[in-house]
This record gives sequence, C-alpha cells and structure tokens, in this order.
Amino acid sequence: MTRGSLSRNLLIVAWPIMLSFLLQMLHNLVDAFWLGKLGRTALVAPTITMNIVFLGLSLAMGMGAGGTTLVSQFRGAGRFQEMRKTGGQMLLLLVVCGFLLSGISFLFSAEILRLMQTPKDAFSETHIYLRWVLLGVPFMFTFLVYQSVLTGIGDTVGPLKINFITVALNMVLDPLLIFGIGPFPKLGVAGAAIATCFARFIAAIIGLHQLFSGSRGFLLTGEDLKPDRSIILKIVKIGIPMGLGQSGTSLGFTLLMGIVNSFGSAVTAAFGIGTRIIHIAMVPAFGLSQANATAVGQNLGRGYEERVSQSVRRACILIGVILVPITTAMFIWGRDISRIFIDDPAVIQYGKELFRITSPSVFAFGFVMVLMGSFQGSGHTVPVMVLNLSRLWLLRIPMTYVMAIVYGMGPTGLWWAMFVSNAVIAVAAMFWFSRGTWRASVIHDEKDLAPPSD
Repeated sequence: MTRGSLSRNLLIVAWPIMLSFLLQMLHNLVDAFWLGKLGRTALVAPTITMNIVFLGLSLAMGMGAGGTTLVSQFRGAGRFQEMRKTGGQMLLLLVVCGFLLSGISFLFSAEILRLMQTPKDAFSETHIYLRWVLLGVPFMFTFLVYQSVLTGIGDTVGPLKINFITVALNMVLDPLLIFGIGPFPKLGVAGAAIATCFARFIAAIIGLHQLFSGSRGFLLTGEDLKPDRSIILKIVKIGIPMGLGQSGTSLGFTLLMGIVNSFGSAVTAAFGIGTRIIHIAMVPAFGLSQANATAVGQNLGRGYEERVSQSVRRACILIGVILVPITTAMFIWGRDISRIFIDDPAVIQYGKELFRITSPSVFAFGFVMVLMGSFQGSGHTVPVMVLNLSRLWLLRIPMTYVMAIVYGMGPTGLWWAMFVSNAVIAVAAMFWFSRGTWRASVIHDEKDLAPPSD
C-alpha cells in the first residue's frame, strides 16, 4: 500500500473482503434453507442465537480492528518485530476473551434465552443450538485474529480462501447432520450448530498454522505471545470505541424493528427486503472501507501523509463510480426488486416507496463508510463510534417515532427517517474528516516521524 497505483491496490485488497462477506451471507441463507425444512421453530434458533453472539462478537471485532490498525502502521513504519508482537497480543487477548464469553454464556444460556423472551415452542431447540454455537466462539475469535492480522499487512486473499473452504464444508455438513443422511446421525437443529462449530474449528486451525508457519508473510512465535501491557492497552484503546459502536448499532436496529413491526406484516416484509438489498449494495463500500483503512495505516506508519490523503480520495472516487449504477437501479426498479421476493401488491408498493426515498442516502452513506475506514486506519476510532451511535439513537429512532407515529406519516415516515439519518451523518462525517485531527499516527513519537528508507 505504500507504493504503486493506489486505485489498483485498493481494489486488490477490497475484492476478497467483498467476496468473503457475500460467502458469509450465503452460509446464513443455506442454514436458513435447511432448517426451514424442519419447521418455523427451527428457524427461531439461529435468529436468536446470532443476536446473542453478536453482542460479544462486536466487541471482539472492535479489538480486531484495533489490531489491524497497529499491524498496518507498524508494517508501514518497518517495525516488523512490533508488528508481529501485536499479532501475538491480539491472539492472547481474544482467545482468553473467547473462552470467558463462551464459558459464562454456556452456564447461563437458559437464563439468557428466558430474558430474551424466547417463544416456548422454540425454547428447547434454541437452547441446544445456542450451546453448540457458544462452544465455537473461541474458534471464531481465533480466526478473527488471523483475518485482522492479514488485513493489516494487505493480504485479504488468505482469509477469503479459508472462508470459501469453511462455507463449502458447512454447506455439505448441514443436510448430512440435520437429516441423518448415510452414516451420519439425525441431529436436527443441533446438526446445523455442530456443522457451524466444526467449520469454525477448521478455520481456526488453518489460520493458526499459517500464522505460526509464516506461509502468508506473517510469522508468529511463542515469544510474541508473552503479555505486553503497552500493546494490549493500545489494541483496547483503539478497539473499544469500534466495538461499542457496533454493539450499540445492533441494539438500535433491534429496537427499530419493534417500531417497524407495529405497522403490520406488509411493512415488515418490505423493510426486510429493503434492508437486505441495501446491505448487498453496501458490500463494495465495506470492502473499500477496510482496504482504505489498511492503506491509511501503512502510509501513516511510513510517514507518507500525501499518500494518505490520496488513498482517501481514490477510495471515494471508486465507491462513487460503483454506487451510481447500483443506487440508480434501486431508485428506478424498486417495485421490480420487491416483486422478485414476494408477489404481494401491498409489499411491492411499500418496497417501491422505500427504494425511491432511501436510494440517494444509500449513495451518501457509501462515502461515510470510506471515511470511517480512514478513522479506523489512523487509530482514531471515537468518530466511528459517535457517528454509528448518532445515526441510530439520536436520529433514526427518534425521527421514526416522531414522523411515523406522532405525525401519522406511517411507513413513509420510516423511509424518510432512514433518508435523513444517513444524509445528516454523511455531512457530519465529512465535517469531522475535514478537521484533519485523525491524521496523527498512534504508533509514533515525535522522533519516529521521519519515514524510513525503502
């Protein structure tokens, strides 16, 4: 990322991230497809379980982002010993956190499900599914370390390959273990959870092997696992705001769903279709955001400040070019997009209105994601937390209530709340970015600021 064409480098790093994200969506769809064959109560299990696991995972992802920032900056600065040490401290920190989260949640799994008011007819299956998934949390966190470290050095192909292997493995094991095909036992809902847990175990083993063998250009040793308080504190300082922003956003969307549900099943269905399409549209923005974070981190570490600014500009141009046709298609053909999923006149009409109102703000939010990558790459993650939480808690949720319920706009008020919250946060993100306070590297003292020779 510190030399050569930035546009080319950004796309090289971004496309595997995009494909990995789509593979994960495919994994979730396959799980839902096979579990749906068992009945509606079986589908409750992964839905509730992922809401529980995501609260812990969001904090771990924040720590991973903190590690990615430090790895990229140390690499850019040519401080390879500290770069490797960061990887070791991430592994130590997240594996310990993974076992703690897994153990505590496993012991209180039944109480957690009761607290979430799990339907009685789905309680038993959900409890079994949750316990198996919780056993796989340490493996999930281990792979997250591998993914974060390699993203920091600019290698996103390695994680993509492992994701492809594990998604394919899960797709094969799901029907075998759920329905007991051939020599495999018929395990029902537990079979899907065991397949997921086993796939995560394989991902963790492959990731650890590559890290400790150095086969992907990053070599960990036992020495790197010795606790280093200063690096752990840096990872936590960068990661906590990221994690809190993600977990707070998740809770905000959960509350928002309650408001959406109050308008009836047709609105809920249209909202569900709309948000899924918007998530797919945002995949390029997510990939370029992470690629930009790596570029910003490595070039800040190297001391190439002009190249940092150039990276952000190139990433913004790329996401603009990509999102123009996508959001235009959403705006023009929203009715047809909705009809693909369901042939219900009310849902189709709500879907058309949703896409017409929100599409321009989806375009704007793509730039917000790229700017958030700049904040993440520099290690100044408080703006990411503030922007994420403000979008939901200060803007969208109150505006949805006021416009849709108080002023009686109904679903139209919900769509306009989505538009305004995205648009306002886009303006706020550009203002915060323009101040330039994010440009200081988190690994340098004044004496380190001169860039090293190539």
